[in-house]
Formats: sequence, structure tokens, C-alpha cells
Amino acid sequence: MLLSAIIFGLLGSFHCVGMCGPIAFLLPLDRKNKTKRILQLLSYHSGRILTYSVLGLIFGALGKSLNLFGFQQQLSIAIGILMIVVIIIPTKTFNKYNFSKPIYKLVGSVKNKMGTALKKKDPSTFFTIGYLNGLLPCGLVYMAIFGALATGGAWKGSLYMALFGLGTVPLMTTAIYLGNFLTKTVKQRVLKMIPIFVVIVGLLFIVRGLGLGIPYLSPSEMVTIEKADAQYNCH
Repeated sequence: MLLSAIIFGLLGSFHCVGMCGPIAFLLPLDRKNKTKRILQLLSYHSGRILTYSVLGLIFGALGKSLNLFGFQQQLSIAIGILMIVVIIIPTKTFNKYNFSKPIYKLVGSVKNKMGTALKKKDPSTFFTIGYLNGLLPCGLVYMAIFGALATGGAWKGSLYMALFGLGTVPLMTTAIYLGNFLTKTVKQRVLKMIPIFVVIVGLLFIVRGLGLGIPYLSPSEMVTIEKADAQYNCH
């Protein structure tokens, strides 16, 4: 499942270029000093990945608390179904019940802080912009958070989100250097692939939750443990 985080990041970075590209293009990079420019980029990406890791830690811990109540298999199935449903539901219908609306004020505050940070050129500027960038609402980030939740552990969830962040680095870095270098046709083709991949990952989570006894893909260990505990409690 950790592999899905990296693929989410790689595919999602095409979406990121469109959504966060303007922010990346405005980064006050030092175009004369190569070493300094590389350090600035590393600082920016570190900020984003830290935000994703913290989110993964929080939701991974939530997933662990649900596992303690014996809901690991059910949680994996529920997340898989949720991923598929989000993709299937038409965008217009989904927007009517957009749960992001209550946090629009928070998003506005984040954007204002990013605007302030973009005007500065001190060493912490790029890390701050990256950290705030990671807090902006994004559908692919939500999907990755679902994955972190299903890992059933705080550190596993944090690692899942960190790998997602790392997956976005190559294309985002290229975009920062070269600007809007992708053709419209290429972007459209990749964006069409993202929903297909999300559905595939959703199906994998469902299969994983079913505990079919398939090594690595759908282990039955948790199901066996739950049955053993139930028998022990009955005695």
C-alpha cells in the first residue's frame, strides 16, 4: 500500500502543477546562485512534506484507535468504497455537498499568510510557503489521507503521506524551473488516468479489508486474531 502513496504523488503532481503551480512560479528563487537555489527548493519541498507527514500522523493515529476496537478490516473496506464513490459521483452533485466550504475562512487565512511570505526573502520563507502550501485543500491530498487512515498506525500514516509528498517533488521541481512546460493534451491524458488509479486503489483497499488470505495483498491475520479473541471471550 505504501507504493500507492508514491504513485498518488506522481500522478497527483500533474494536478498539483495546475492548482499550486502559480504559487511555485512566484517563489523568489535565487536565479544567480545555483547552490542557494537548490537549498531554497529543498526548503520549500521540506515544508510541504512536513505538513503531509503531520496530517498522516494525525489520521494514522485515528485509524489506529479504530483498529483497537477491531474495525481494521471494516475501515479498509469503508475507505475503499469511499474512494470509489468520490470518483463516481458527478462533480456538480459533489459540489452541492462540499464539506470544504466550512473551512474557506481558514483557507483564506492561509493564502494571506502565503502572500506575506512570498514578499520576504529570508531563509525561512521557502519552508513557510511549502508548509502553508500543504494545508491548501486538494482532492488528491484527501485521497492520500484516506490511505493514511487505513494504515492503522500513526507512524505508518505519517510515512504514507511523506511518500505521497516525495512523489510530487520531481514534477513540481520541473515546473518551478521550466514554468508551464506541459502541453494541454498531455495534462488532459494524465488527469484522465487519476480517477482510474483512485478506483484501482479503492478496490485494493476493499480486497485488503476482506482478509482473503492472499499474502501482502489481502492478509487474513487480523481476521484470525479477531476470531481468536472472540472465542477467548466466549470461554
